[in-house]
Order: sequence, then structure tokens, then C-alpha cells
Amino acid sequence: MLKRVFVAPDPGRARLRFAARAVLGIGLAVVVCGLAGHSLTGAVTGGLAALLALFTVADATVRGQAVTTVLLPVVGLPVLTAAALLHDVPVARDLTFLAVTGAGVYARRWGPRGHSLGVFAFMMFFVAQFLHASAAQLPELYAALTLSVLSAAAVRFGAWCYERRTPPAAVPAPPGGSGLARVTTRQAVQATAGAGFALVVGQLVSGQRWYWAVGATWWIFVNTTSRGETLVRGFRRVLGTVIGIGLGVVVAVPIAGTPVPTAVLVAVSVFGIFYTAAVSYTWMMLWVTLLAELLYGLLGVLTPGLLALRLAETGVGALGAALAVLFLLPVTTHAITDAWIQRALRCVHACTAEAAARLAGHPTADPARRVAELEQLLGRVRLAVAPLVHPLNPVLARKARARRVLDLLDTCAREIRGLVAVATDPEASHDARLAAACRRVEAAVEALTDGGATAEPLAAPVPAPRTAPEPSPAHGPLAHLHGLERALADLAHPLRAPAGSSLVDA
Repeated sequence: MLKRVFVAPDPGRARLRFAARAVLGIGLAVVVCGLAGHSLTGAVTGGLAALLALFTVADATVRGQAVTTVLLPVVGLPVLTAAALLHDVPVARDLTFLAVTGAGVYARRWGPRGHSLGVFAFMMFFVAQFLHASAAQLPELYAALTLSVLSAAAVRFGAWCYERRTPPAAVPAPPGGSGLARVTTRQAVQATAGAGFALVVGQLVSGQRWYWAVGATWWIFVNTTSRGETLVRGFRRVLGTVIGIGLGVVVAVPIAGTPVPTAVLVAVSVFGIFYTAAVSYTWMMLWVTLLAELLYGLLGVLTPGLLALRLAETGVGALGAALAVLFLLPVTTHAITDAWIQRALRCVHACTAEAAARLAGHPTADPARRVAELEQLLGRVRLAVAPLVHPLNPVLARKARARRVLDLLDTCAREIRGLVAVATDPEASHDARLAAACRRVEAAVEALTDGGATAEPLAAPVPAPRTAPEPSPAHGPLAHLHGLERALADLAHPLRAPAGSSLVDA
């Protein structure tokens, strides 16, 4: 697990910049709230709002990100108002919370913007429960939220807008459909039912901290699609919470809200959340748990008993999510996994085409953006395949095939990154072998994607010469293209397994 986090590819140091910018943006938001004279409750609300503004907004363009950021308060303030006004009306509060949960998941059908606004709306209701916000505090909370979103935007679009140089890839949208065939519709029903279970049982466990269970159910559904993905994510959430609680006993409890060390550890936790989110949900949950413990330390309520209660409520939330995806409109793993693999392969095709165009001298070709998109898609493939490669999966043959697919896709990504890195060499474009190799890669991808089941077996790639008679500027790109050809040829076997032994059938 350590190796996965610290050795995972980070093209263009995107994760590092993402995490560092988050620390700067959230820190600025908290400082602005302090200068505005807000209480600790206002500062915590502002810091969490800034965190969400920097974490969830994932539109493909800077303009799109700006529009979504402007809409965050438009969605968040009414939800925050409802949560505060209904705080002492349990039945209305609970029903409204469930409605916000279902609507937030359903909003994913509108892509990254719907996803961002849905998450922000849910978390505003959650934050109101976390801080026991009352109607009298609303003016301060309005101001804190608005100032913090503006502070985060100032960093994101002004001081540190690296997307203007290399636009990020949009978060891939889940597969479509209509009615109950649409994944987001099914998940909205599942999330609402799972949250209802978590709400009822969570209140039996604790009348004060029941919202932890609802929050656990919600976040288990975020960025998952199939039944298997959701179950694995629930397991990882519980595991990350357990490790985070253990770390909190050693780190957060002893300092008990002491301002300076708490501020330092909060910054470390924020960095950890943003840096590990793309590669390990367990590690992200470790940092989220530590951040929550530090905030409770600042509020003066952190005790070992509270940590045990958090673990219990997290278990309730994970159980609610598991029951919902198992028994209510389940979304099977097979179609979802196949769809993500197909999209990743088509992106390999697009990356190769962009790199070839760049090598041929086209100034507008931008393979770097395609690489970022490929990394996003491979993350979705890993998430989809996670149930198959999990240590508890007893079907060893299917597990081996799934691991083989992941390894070969990682090889494709590595060769693509190498190809893009040398694609700026203008002299390489004079070698005709590059164009031929790119055509072979395109043909191999086409054979593996749509219609691949009826296509002829992939031809073996033309082997790269062991010793080139004369080094040429094209030697580097050719080596990467040959490696890509071999990986694509090897993918044919695990992806075309007989129907009775398919990669996934659950």
C-alpha cells in the first residue's frame, strides 16, 4: 500500500501541485475568516467549504471550473439554511437530509458539474450537523462560506492556475442509459435507501453523532458505479478509518487542540487527502479521519470514546451501503468494467494519434492532455476491477486475468508517457517507420475495442531491431511504440477469454 501511494505515476507532478494548492487555498480561506472576526465555527465552515471547492470541481476547462465554483454557494447556502432551521425538528431534518442525499447522487448524470454541486450540497447539510449550527449562526456561516469559496477561487484561478498551461482531464462520466437502466438513477435510489438505514441505526448508536453513519454511506457511493466497486470502497473506508483512529490516538489526542501543532497537522492532513485521493481511498480516509479528529480537538470534544463511536458509525454506514447495492437495483460489475476498459483503450488510440501529429510537426497537437485523460480512465479501470483483484476474492483464475489486464494497461500508459516525452523532437518526424508503427497501434486498439470480439486475432508486432544500424531521432519514439504494440497484442488473450471464464460476470 505504501508503494502504491509513493511510487504511483504522477505525470507533470499533477497530484503534488493539486495537494500543495489545496493547502494554500484552504489556509488562505481560514486566515480570511479569522481576519473577518468569525468564530471557530465560522472558520471551520469556511475551511471545509474551501476544501470542497478545491477538491470536487473537476470540469475539463478553466471556464467550466469557474462557472461550477460560482454555483457552489448558490446550491450550498439554501441547503445550509434548511439544515440549520430544521436542526430541532428531527423528522423534517432527517427526511430533508435523505432528499439531499438522493438528489446529490442523481446529479451525477449531468457530469462533473452535477457531481461537484451534489457533493457540495450534501456536505453543507453534513457540516451543519457536525457543528450543530443554529438559525442564529446563519449570517456568520453565510459570510464564512462565501469568503472561503472566493479565497479558494483566488488561488485556483489567480495565484496558481496551472490548468491554463495544461488543462486537466475531466472526471469520466459514468455510463448512460435511461430510466432505471441509468446507473445514476439506480445509485440515487440505492444511496437514499442506504442512507436511510444508516440514519436510523446511527441514531440508535448515538443521538449526537448519527450523521457520521450517513456521511460514510454517502462517500462510499461517490465515484463508484458497480456493486463490486461499492463493496470494496466500503471495506477500504472502514480500514482507513481504523488506521486513522489509531494514528489519532497517538497524534491528535495528546495535543488536544493546541493551536500551533494542530494547525501544522491540519495542513499535513489536507495535503495527504489531496495527494492520495487519486491512488488510494484507504490512505485518503486515513487523512480524512485524522483531520476530523484534529477539528474535534479544536472544538474541545476529542476523547478516545468519541473515536470508538466514529468507528462504530462508520461501520453502520458501510453496512447500509452494502445492503443497498446488494439487494436494491444492483449494478453488475461486468458491463461497467468492460465499458471503462474500452474507453481506456480508445484513449490510448487518441494519445498515439496526438503524439504522431506532434512528431509530424502539427503545433496544435496536445498529447499531454490526452495523457492526463488516460490517467483518469485508468484510475476508473482500477476502481472497477478492484473487486476482482481483492485479496478476499476466491476465484484465482479470474483474479490472475484481472491483474494481467491491469499490468498491461499500466504498460500501455508507461509507453504512452515515454512517447509523449520525446514527441517534441522535430527531427524524429522524418522517419517513415513512426507513421507505420502508429498505424499498427491504431489497428491493434480497434481490434480490441468495438467489434473486437469478431475481429481477426491481433498480429504480432514487428519486433524492434536489437541493434539499429544507425541511431536516429526516431529511435526513442519507435521503442515506445513497439512496447505499446506488444502490450496491446498481449491484451488480446485476457480480454477475449471464453464466455464461461470471462474477466467478470458478476
